[in-house]
Amino acid sequence: MSPWLVGFVTIVGGILIYRLLKLVNETSLPLPPGPRPLPIVGNLPHIGSAPHKGMAALAQIYGPLMHLRMGVAHVVVAASGAVAEQFLKVNDAYFCNRPLNFRTTYLTYNVQDLIFAPYGPRWRLLRKLSTVHMFSGKALDDFSQLRQEEVKRLVRNLARSESKTVNLGQLLNICTTNTLSRMMIGRRLFNDEDSCDPRADEFKSIAIDLMALLGVFNIGDFVPLLGWLDLQGIKAKTKNLHKRLDAFLTTILEEHKISKIEQHQNFITSLLSHKETHQEVNELLDEEIKAIFADMLIAGTDTSSSTIEWTIAELIKNPQIMFKVQHELNTVVGLDRLVADSDLANLPYLQAVVKETLRLHPPTPLSLPRLAEESCEIFGYYIPKGATLLVNIWAIGRDPKEWVDPLEFRPERFLPGGEKADVDVKGNNFEVIPFGAGRRICVGVSLGVKVVQLIVATLAHAFDWELENGIDPEKLNMEEAYGLTLQRAVPLSAFPRPRLSRHVY
Repeated sequence: MSPWLVGFVTIVGGILIYRLLKLVNETSLPLPPGPRPLPIVGNLPHIGSAPHKGMAALAQIYGPLMHLRMGVAHVVVAASGAVAEQFLKVNDAYFCNRPLNFRTTYLTYNVQDLIFAPYGPRWRLLRKLSTVHMFSGKALDDFSQLRQEEVKRLVRNLARSESKTVNLGQLLNICTTNTLSRMMIGRRLFNDEDSCDPRADEFKSIAIDLMALLGVFNIGDFVPLLGWLDLQGIKAKTKNLHKRLDAFLTTILEEHKISKIEQHQNFITSLLSHKETHQEVNELLDEEIKAIFADMLIAGTDTSSSTIEWTIAELIKNPQIMFKVQHELNTVVGLDRLVADSDLANLPYLQAVVKETLRLHPPTPLSLPRLAEESCEIFGYYIPKGATLLVNIWAIGRDPKEWVDPLEFRPERFLPGGEKADVDVKGNNFEVIPFGAGRRICVGVSLGVKVVQLIVATLAHAFDWELENGIDPEKLNMEEAYGLTLQRAVPLSAFPRPRLSRHVY
């Protein structure tokens, strides 16, 4: 027999034996523990209307690595920092893609965006372009003045409220959207002079509806035999929402193409010019640009504005913490000007307040799902290929094994001498991962943190805040409205009382 043939047979045989032994070894491992599934629907009824809370309660019984059966689908849930690290760091290469469904495919123009796009060369290129033009250190510095201009507009509008309560979330949405839109298309999207721009209202409505829709556990996704019934009306809602979203995005893109804005290079212009001059993206279509634009604008503004709203609510509810924040701001900034980007590095207590908010009120309570491309072993348990991974970010931030008095809003834990002084929120420390971790960590984390810090600092520095109808701050409603992002169930309405020198406003 030919030695080449012998060698070939030996290699192939060795590979087959290795894979067989690997399969036998893996399948001999148990699945992670979890509740007994019900017929057909599995564990869907066990997670409740607020899945992050339902899964956290189940984790108290079955442990921080849990297996659920959602219809025919395997779902594994990580509910501790140690377990999340195994998935998102040690075995991250196996979990780079996302499971798709009708909603994500339809709303992202057939997965042409960045958030849900398959991991690969195109995804890496788009992420690189986003980083270079939007989120690099240079880009953050280049757009610093722009951010401060939009925050100053917000302060001016609040000062004009004339002792009326303001819907803070609405104003924050306009401010953060205009900030991002100036970076992306070189101009403001919304008018904020009278706080009543119909297009801003429609955008906020689209963003809320989108996050709520994507946060629903759809029976049809997990029980294909029931998918055609559309028992929850998901398909109809998705098609209607996409129609509204596409109309909004089409108008913006068409206006951008005919505009003569040359003041700043912006992200969409960069995409269009890159499309024309680089072979690797010469097939980039308008629908793909709209998908990427929607990612940045909706995900960026919704998460930032909700985090700021939660932070101000916590400061109002905890006046002793607000006093400390304002004292630090008075010392560093004074009373004769607004906070600048350059001040943020000198505001450690303010930074700790933002970290504490992100711990207790993470922008996404459950991570966007990831898909197991290969089977693997985690802490002695078998994770099957094709399983969906969910990381319970909300539960991790409240884990009593990691956090002293986990339900208490206590920024001091992040200050020098505190038990978490060296912990950051940018995916390096797995006990608090509000932006995720690993290869698919939120691309805009640095910009998001900077925007939240600047606006929170400015709102606390420029105004004292009082609740309407003389409500006791300790009784402020802090209930959550579940969706893909964590919104307040009751929007924050309060009186802003100017506290700086008059000329500042």
